[in-house]
Amino acid sequence: MQPAVRTNLTTSATESLRAEIVSGRWGVGERVPNEAVLSDLLAVSRGTVREAVRVLVSQGLLDTRQGSGTYVRSTVDASAALDRVRRTGLRDQWEARAALDLEAARLAALRRTPADIKRMRQLLAERGSVADGGSEAFIQRDLAFHKSVVAASGNKAMMELYDFFTVAITETIHATIDGELPEPDQQAHAAILDAIAAGDPDGAVAAVHAFMAPVLAQFERLLSQ
Repeated sequence: MQPAVRTNLTTSATESLRAEIVSGRWGVGERVPNEAVLSDLLAVSRGTVREAVRVLVSQGLLDTRQGSGTYVRSTVDASAALDRVRRTGLRDQWEARAALDLEAARLAALRRTPADIKRMRQLLAERGSVADGGSEAFIQRDLAFHKSVVAASGNKAMMELYDFFTVAITETIHATIDGELPEPDQQAHAAILDAIAAGDPDGAVAAVHAFMAPVLAQFERLLSQ
């Protein structure tokens, strides 16, 4: 393990620990050395080690257990994966979003509760347009509606994935409202909600297909030019 450089000790210590975890130095479920040992290895104070561990806990790589120690929770660096997602093409991001939205809508139609429907209707009514407060506010309202559909699916893993892809998904929304791609209108959004409310999983899937089709078709036209 490389000692932390002195420019930014917490950041350097965090990255050194992250590299060791991702490389598999300690396996999932394995206890990592205590603060004193890590402090010596990194040549930093225990306080700096504590801050680095706190960062890696928040990112899902480590897990602290009261009275027991710190353990490896995952060797997959989600932050690096998100950076790779952000470097993919816009079409790839839209197709990934479409896959998530399709399955979320299908499951939501099977599992939605009256409270879910009420929440989705409220968010759809509040979605409005870009003219209502500008593009950034509109994107947040639009994303809130789509996340409510995912929440109604009852699939916690899918909800985590959607949160993971939020940055990339936000960029796809930017692309539509900035004029690069056709923005699905309020009616297209309402069709998804209506199918979910009716408990029609096939209809929900069809509505999402119709929602995404103009955008994906535009990608194909742009790429064929």
